[in-house]
Amino acid sequence: MRTKRLGLAALMALAALPLSGQTAAIDAARMRAPADADWLSYGRTYDEQRYSPLTQINDTNVHRLGLAWYDDLQTYRGVEATPLVIDGVIYNSSAHNIVTAYDGRTGRKLWTHDAGVGKEWARLACCGAGTRGIAAWNGKIYIAALDGRLIALDARTGRAIWTVKTFEHDQPYSITGAPRVFDGKVVVGNSGADMGVRGFVAAWDAETGRKLWKFYTVPGTPANGPDGEASDSAMKIAAPTWAGQWWKYGGGGTAWDSIVYDPKLKTVYIGTGNGSPLSWHFRSEGKGDNLFLCSIVAVDADTGKYKWHYQMVPEEDWDFTCTQPMMLADLRIKGRTRQVVMQAPKNGFFYVLDRRTGELISAKNFVPQGWASHIDMKTGRPVLLPGVHLTTTPQRITPSLLAAHSWNPWSYSPKTGLVYFPAMEQSIVYARQRDEDFNFVPFRVNAGYDYVGVTPDRAALRKKLQAEADAMEKGYLLAWDPVAQKEAWRVPYSLPGSGGTLATAGNLVFQGTIEKTFAAYRADNGKKLWDMPVDNVAIGGPVTYTIDGEQYVAVNVGWSGSIVAGLSKIPGGFRVSAARLLVFKLDAKGVTLPPLPPPVALPRPPFLRASEAEVRHGAQLYGETCSRCHGENARGGLKDLRYMTPETRAQFLDIVLGGARADRGMASFRDILSKPQAEAIHNYLIARANEDWADDAAAQGNRVHP
Repeated sequence: MRTKRLGLAALMALAALPLSGQTAAIDAARMRAPADADWLSYGRTYDEQRYSPLTQINDTNVHRLGLAWYDDLQTYRGVEATPLVIDGVIYNSSAHNIVTAYDGRTGRKLWTHDAGVGKEWARLACCGAGTRGIAAWNGKIYIAALDGRLIALDARTGRAIWTVKTFEHDQPYSITGAPRVFDGKVVVGNSGADMGVRGFVAAWDAETGRKLWKFYTVPGTPANGPDGEASDSAMKIAAPTWAGQWWKYGGGGTAWDSIVYDPKLKTVYIGTGNGSPLSWHFRSEGKGDNLFLCSIVAVDADTGKYKWHYQMVPEEDWDFTCTQPMMLADLRIKGRTRQVVMQAPKNGFFYVLDRRTGELISAKNFVPQGWASHIDMKTGRPVLLPGVHLTTTPQRITPSLLAAHSWNPWSYSPKTGLVYFPAMEQSIVYARQRDEDFNFVPFRVNAGYDYVGVTPDRAALRKKLQAEADAMEKGYLLAWDPVAQKEAWRVPYSLPGSGGTLATAGNLVFQGTIEKTFAAYRADNGKKLWDMPVDNVAIGGPVTYTIDGEQYVAVNVGWSGSIVAGLSKIPGGFRVSAARLLVFKLDAKGVTLPPLPPPVALPRPPFLRASEAEVRHGAQLYGETCSRCHGENARGGLKDLRYMTPETRAQFLDIVLGGARADRGMASFRDILSKPQAEAIHNYLIARANEDWADDAAAQGNRVHP
């Protein structure tokens, strides 16, 4: 191996890092008994309870919390990562997998590593350029990059030690979840089911990057026979539950977020996602359970071999994913201690399973239900309400792909026995396309959903139902008793979209809120004890740590454009600052955030000159190509495209087809959109702007362009 002489910056970084032993010297013993001072992995410990035993900051003094330091992350993209804190150093990941190491006391940067992810990956991924975190092991920091590279960095210098490709680029895979290191194995899932891939999870040797095992989550092409991978025995179980020619569309089932490990049972638990296409009718001819979509799958940590599975959503038809956070706990249930795995996924039910066997212990809905009445405890299956499978007639279903609980991290306090997470009451209007209208296009969201209504009368019905969906939006911090399966308390917010939580032994729960504050609540009763305006939404998971006996709380704030219809009604628009890493401690003073610039006038849209047919065509294309970043019905996303400035409208084709804003993450769509299709999308956006402008302008105080 060639070596280079270290430059001045690298030498300064080395001088700033701990010298007693190896930096980020994480091993199995340390992970099984982590020091209270550290936050060693995505969920702090292998069980991912996101609970800290620290008590210096507590329910009697949290009101004294102040901002100690912050770093501007130089992006307006969503920042979803949970930082790691190891031996006084914070390791943090921003959009496009840019990783920075900081002195946890002062915020002084020790090094930064830019993984060099192409800006085009922001649109090749389903939902933007975010990553949920990094991992550490034996002096190395691991990046699971958006473009599929697994990169091991030297924790002292930030230099790459080795890199491996986890997938080829001939299919629309991406990685948005945090990698995990389980006893020397880096375990990585992937994203891309919406665009047409076959999901898998793979384990790699943490020292060398050598592939150890691979587990496919859905069956492949039958004619090709076994894959020769760890999942082969499981595919014998899964294949009979599929029909049609699903393999042409990938099948889906990507494990794009939650992967948890039990070191005693040597078991890895994988949460799997939605199907590809999303519509059961097109994916599997409306037949079969489609294993292992929307499931928890348990595999052997050493070999990747199948152990058991539990499927939350058989016949998955609604873009329900079960990739939301899982955690392990030992709970006293009906007089005996049960080793459980818990999850509260998109579909709105809270599940408690025996993590040895996969037995369903309990399941109750935590939000109102409009797709299943309950979970049958004999079969473990949801009891579907009549008529919920999709037809060409629009219908409103709750929960929905907007999620009763999304990827945002949750936490559990063994002191209170409660789980804390952001819950959302949202619904959306579903209908599937007519058979003759469905056209699978790789690298595009292939839902099989009709986004406009196939006839004018159905379009009118869709509009009516969407108004009902908009009116029922709610969001709140929910404290849930997993043993009694009931709500303990809630804190309501003005809208859905708040962030992940952190629980501490100081009787505290921390959360970033949709009101653009960072807040602390009593863990036992939900009373708000402190909050601070931060001009952004901390959607990821907060962490806490100590250095030299002083406790800190750290969190990334960086809105990623969750689909919340009500955001469009906020006076002045929903505006946020650039993303930042914020660090707090008791009695910190003198550090303030710069103010937001004043709001700009709401531009008057141009007159609509396109035909109704052109607008409807644009609406379908928008739904398939743009909605995951820019919001259903062109509202509530990362950037509201209804109210583009005249200058942006003039550049629309250059932006969409020419990549004029690739440097900001908006890469060219020339490979999947023609000029007439891009023009149709623009016409749809003009139509939507004309529909909503007058009301929205009035709500914003008539600050309008003439």
